[in-house]
Amino acid sequence: MYYAKRILKLFAVTIFFCFINRQSFAQQVTKPYKWGHWQNWGDLGNGKYANPVIPADYSDIDCIRVGADYYAVSSTFQYSPGFVILHSRDLVNWKILSHAVANLKEISPEMNWDKMNRYGIGIWAGAIRYYKNKFWIYFGTPDEGYFMTSATKPEGPWQPLTHVLKAKGWDDCCPFLDDDGQLYLIGTNFADNYKIHLFKLTPDGKSIVPGYDKIIYQSEGSEANKLYKINGTYYHLYSEVKADGRALMMERAQQIDGPYAEKKQLSYAQKQFNEPNQGGLVQTRQGSWYFLTHHGTGAWEGRAVSLLPVNWVDGWPIIGKVSAAHIGEMVWRGDMPVKVQAHKAIETNDDFSTAKLQQQWEWNYQPRDDKWSLTERPGWLRLKAFRPLEGNNLITAGNTLTQRVFRTKNNNVIIKLDISALVVGQHVGLSHFGKPSYAAIDISCNGAVKSINVNVSGMRTASSILTGKYVWLRSVWGLDGKSRFSYSENGKSFKHLGEAYQLAWGAYRGDRIAMYCYNNLEDIGFVDIDFLHYRYAGL
Repeated sequence: MYYAKRILKLFAVTIFFCFINRQSFAQQVTKPYKWGHWQNWGDLGNGKYANPVIPADYSDIDCIRVGADYYAVSSTFQYSPGFVILHSRDLVNWKILSHAVANLKEISPEMNWDKMNRYGIGIWAGAIRYYKNKFWIYFGTPDEGYFMTSATKPEGPWQPLTHVLKAKGWDDCCPFLDDDGQLYLIGTNFADNYKIHLFKLTPDGKSIVPGYDKIIYQSEGSEANKLYKINGTYYHLYSEVKADGRALMMERAQQIDGPYAEKKQLSYAQKQFNEPNQGGLVQTRQGSWYFLTHHGTGAWEGRAVSLLPVNWVDGWPIIGKVSAAHIGEMVWRGDMPVKVQAHKAIETNDDFSTAKLQQQWEWNYQPRDDKWSLTERPGWLRLKAFRPLEGNNLITAGNTLTQRVFRTKNNNVIIKLDISALVVGQHVGLSHFGKPSYAAIDISCNGAVKSINVNVSGMRTASSILTGKYVWLRSVWGLDGKSRFSYSENGKSFKHLGEAYQLAWGAYRGDRIAMYCYNNLEDIGFVDIDFLHYRYAGL
């Protein structure tokens, strides 16, 4: 009897600790993160995923499904090529597919390398849709109005831009095809107290039908428009500013032009989680609904992307965990929406072995095409120097080539340069790029002397002399976004240079890795770049 009681006691203790451990694990999984402190993200490899699914700057995200494929688009502001298109098979693992705008001068000459006058503006939010056997993209710029383009394949080629609405003060547009074949466009006139307009479009989608312009909503900051028809009901999705921050909202009607008499808040503002609020509703082939969203308050990594489950309550798509008030809350982990074999990595590395830049690269403004080459020295990127609009100011230097940074626990970027062709007045290097703040590990030429230093927004420190033909430049950072620069003359041993630099948010964009080449004196000199290798945690 003694042994039986002891066994029962041990069994009870074991069950108790199993229960405690299970509860602790559950709390660990569901406990909200402090923003930016995630150790894991995206596909966890065990049938689960963790938010954010993309810990990088893919702002103003929108998403659709075509068959078994998912496509997302994101704003790109002044970067070229513009309006990036992503592809996924499971809504978690994403790869860069293409860009919709090859030449930013189609929008405005102010976005060319010789003007550079669209920081913080340029290409803002838009939407992608698929109908009439084509992909359709619409987006806005706050100074020029609304544009559209289309393609039979999402990787392009995309048609030259059509200027749909020529007016200042508009943003966040989205097309809609009704069951009768009529095309519509919805968008916000933020210059007129954020009134949301509904327009009819011509059958080719390229023009607004005269005489049809209906205001269907207006509130403080009402934008991020999407229009859906689900089970015969029209749903207008948008966000607006409330007392506690920007929140996701919806109104619905039985007719497309209203009245939209029913209104519902779909999620809380959640400033502690950087306000998830703008994105696209999408349904899997299995019938589940999700919302792919950016976090609207930008940190140094930009506006990261999360995937939230959608629960339909009383005919409303509640975003995330449903609270007692039937309003959505942030969800940090969940089951993979679709179980397929997928590759997690968004591209970063490039050895410049092809005649075309890979899709992760975007120039700061439209580049000067005669001043770069992938063919003059096969296997190398050649950047040719020319004068910036303002001397010694990287913000005004043309042909700066960038890609997004990631907020993961380990990040390591290395580039290899051949600096033998540098001439007097020339500067080349690796930068954490943004406006107004930037930092660069910079190589300059003054006659026979080539020196290296750290340049933080124009202030140069920690100079050293270089003696070799080749130099490797490196930046390393973690979840805190504090970068340390170092360099090597043999590719093996690196020397730290300068102090830690805090990566920064600015002009509505997160930090970017950038490679550059300019000359303060005249348009001569070049640098050859062998590769850029960027490894981040989760790659």
